[in-house]
Amino acid sequence: MSIHRRLLLGSAGALALPHATLRAQQKPLRIGVLTDMSGPFRNDAGPTSVAAVQQAVQDFGAQGLAVEVVTGDHQNKPDLAVSLARQWFDRDGVDAVVDCVGSAVALAVAGVAAEKDKVCIVTGAGSADVTGPRCNANTVHYAYDTWMLANCTASAMVKSGGDSWYFITADYAFGHALERDATQFITAAGGRVLGSARHPFPGTTDFSSQLVAAGASGAKVLGIANAGNDTSNTIKQAAEFGIAQRGMRIVGLVMVITNIHSLGLEAAQGLYFTESFYWDLNARTRALSARLAPKVGGVRMTMLQAGSYGGALHLLKAVAAMPAERGGRAIVARMKAMPTDDDAFGQGSIRIDGRKLHPAYLLRVKAPAESHGPWDYCKVEVTVPADQAFRPLSAGGCPLVHA
Repeated sequence: MSIHRRLLLGSAGALALPHATLRAQQKPLRIGVLTDMSGPFRNDAGPTSVAAVQQAVQDFGAQGLAVEVVTGDHQNKPDLAVSLARQWFDRDGVDAVVDCVGSAVALAVAGVAAEKDKVCIVTGAGSADVTGPRCNANTVHYAYDTWMLANCTASAMVKSGGDSWYFITADYAFGHALERDATQFITAAGGRVLGSARHPFPGTTDFSSQLVAAGASGAKVLGIANAGNDTSNTIKQAAEFGIAQRGMRIVGLVMVITNIHSLGLEAAQGLYFTESFYWDLNARTRALSARLAPKVGGVRMTMLQAGSYGGALHLLKAVAAMPAERGGRAIVARMKAMPTDDDAFGQGSIRIDGRKLHPAYLLRVKAPAESHGPWDYCKVEVTVPADQAFRPLSAGGCPLVHA
């Protein structure tokens, strides 16, 4: 674990803010980035998520707050994540945890945050249960979830003729939720799911048995319901098995730009996937990427990392607008009451169930000849408005909705 400090003490302008002098005398606001620093999600979240939170602190500027960023590697182990979160909350004075990549990790840490009245901003995990039956008043879910990915990807594929599917699914909460949600949209659009093959997580590198089963299924679409390095490895091995040559379209239900970078355009061209952030989307996303890229070796952010940026920035704005007391439920309530606006996602809002709302984008991976330079990998095919991209509030089963 390491600590990176950004001490933002009041300038003359900041001292004019309400409570700024009082806050300067209080303990620093501590944000813990709990992520995968060494495992399969390292490139999707990991060190760049840490850098994104630090960038948010820098962009927030001096507004009478002292802010410290603490980092921890949960190694994709929910028990370790819970242990770190408890240590941070009980001993180290951490006020908010950001990222929590991996759905089992996120659900476990969100429970600890509710118990300790701290803030949990989930940006790296996709399970829609975070804002469904497992929602709580201390947790906000940024960036994406399995319902959104399934909605924006599966429905479009069925409409374009991909009406029979076979899944390769990671055997844990996130993979199960992704397959479940995609199946819902496939069947609603008139398609069928012919079967699925699950693989252990983490630690799987050989997907041959799952790919053989997929090829024998007769399905038109192979839905890859895993993430990170597992997705990249599945796609590479699918090419080796000639899955596409048999007429089976390959869909990455959770793909991010770092997966495309790892695969290369030659292997990834023609794939469709959904993200809620793309670095080359508009002037604001390009400017944010230009600020951050030199600090992370030139890479471009995924939607998970962009969520860490946006979530941390909105947290800071909410705390700046509050009295010095920092109870987690009060902070999250203020975050929900304030409209969101940042360079990653633009304008948006946070619902009562903790779901952050913003548009989503169905992306097509370019052929090598279409790319104009490094990281120019994708074209936006469909923009799904914020009010259509995510699960309706009434359908999630969050107990806060009817409290």
